Amino acid sequence: MAMTDLVSEPASEGRPRPPLLRKRPAPPVAGNALAGWLGALLVTAFAGFLRFDRLSVPKAVVFDETYYAKDALALLRFGWEHNTRKDADKLLIADPDADIWSSGASFVAHPPFGKWMIAGGEWLFGATPFGWRFAAALCGTLSVLILCRVARRMTGSTLLGCMAGLLLALDGLHFVTSRTALLDIFVMFWILAGFACLVIDRDRSRRLLAERVEAAAQAGTLSDLGPFVPHGWRVVAGICLGLACATKWTGIFYVAAFGIMLVFWDFGARRAAGVRQPLPGTLALDALPAFGQLVVGGAVTYLATWSGWIFRPGGWGRGEVSGFVPARMIEALPDLWNYHREMLNFHVRLDSEHPYQSWPWDWPVLWRPVAFFYTEPKGACGASRCSREILGIGTPALWWGALLALVITVGIWLAVRDWRAGAIVLGFLTGWLPWFPSAFGDRTMFLFYATPVLPFMVLAIVLVLGYLIGPAGRAATLWHAGTPSTRRVVGAAAAGAFVLVVLANFAYFYPILAAKILPYQDWHARIWFRNWI
Repeated sequence: MAMTDLVSEPASEGRPRPPLLRKRPAPPVAGNALAGWLGALLVTAFAGFLRFDRLSVPKAVVFDETYYAKDALALLRFGWEHNTRKDADKLLIADPDADIWSSGASFVAHPPFGKWMIAGGEWLFGATPFGWRFAAALCGTLSVLILCRVARRMTGSTLLGCMAGLLLALDGLHFVTSRTALLDIFVMFWILAGFACLVIDRDRSRRLLAERVEAAAQAGTLSDLGPFVPHGWRVVAGICLGLACATKWTGIFYVAAFGIMLVFWDFGARRAAGVRQPLPGTLALDALPAFGQLVVGGAVTYLATWSGWIFRPGGWGRGEVSGFVPARMIEALPDLWNYHREMLNFHVRLDSEHPYQSWPWDWPVLWRPVAFFYTEPKGACGASRCSREILGIGTPALWWGALLALVITVGIWLAVRDWRAGAIVLGFLTGWLPWFPSAFGDRTMFLFYATPVLPFMVLAIVLVLGYLIGPAGRAATLWHAGTPSTRRVVGAAAAGAFVLVVLANFAYFYPILAAKILPYQDWHARIWFRNWI
């Protein structure tokens, strides 16, 4: 179903009434709002239990926590990242109150906001494994809630919304990155939050546009460009995407992609509403404000996250700090520009080999996961050899199922121009394709860089399952066999079976995702391919 489909009301007083926007191509939401929230909160509670249970295990600095946990602590103390001693890992674990600082500011390759989020957990719970992982676990849990709600809004189904949240909760890579003090889970969280705001805005602005077009047509005041429609949720989306960029620069790709997506959405809405000149109306009344809301608002948000470095003396590359606050801001801009230039040089030239590096074409098939932590504790499992690991890998059943779902989603968009399919594919490609040029330049990269695409993989799955289950009219366009009731029963059974397979697959891999101690043979049985070692 095209997003520009029209529905006209009967003529009134001899004059044809303007076409109204059709409701989004999804069945009405089943049940009431309370049921929708209760289901989402139950799924979120389950996800939270998984992520917070044994969060302080292992009591060690895991993988790149050695950078981010210390940088976060430095932000709390100094306002900017500080160098640490060589034995800082041991000091952090043995005595969180020990002085781990060396002299001088530290150059860092990523903006500060993700580390400020980690710092929030350390402020609440101290410089302990639980403290520096708290924010990641919280964002991982809340992202499940957001996905439940946005999937429910996009599919019109409480069941499919809860299914989307449950699948995200059961993904191994999402689980691992939610339990380690790395930045990627925060990038994913803010991108998903920004996307959810845009979906809410789409629904509300289309309804408001239809009402204003109809009212103006009846009053005889409808202009060729159509009426102006406020987009308040886009302001919130711009803040969220700005915070994604302030965590890792990869968020910039989503600002650009979502901005282009909004132009198509607004053009389709104005054309569906019967506006005589939908493209000029879109560019003048929607695109320019959207640029301010997403790009300008995001840039201001991004700049604000550097306030500790701007207003407090001593940060790397920062000149003298003096004068009133406006003067400090102005004098900091050249230093900030030079800092960003050095950050860009670092990322462009990052080509050192790493045993767990992988390429973007490897990620969808889970060719090379990342061992975040591995030890062989002696005599801890009742066997001659024991293993304990945190393996950064997605749940295979989910990822391999998502590959098929994404292909079908592309077909859905080509066949019926379902806006949801286009948005999902765009969200996935925006987090995946930009890595290809860097890969040909031999830049070092890892599987967990794909964390931001996880919500869109799950949305592809639930969209396809939604078409499979019903309603019968839309499902029949993809599958003509059987009666509508038969299709719904078979589709629901297939959807339930898929969720159960993902659940069983996650449960099987859980010990090597959560640092459980296993006999070596049991650990090795879960290493399905040589490249996973």
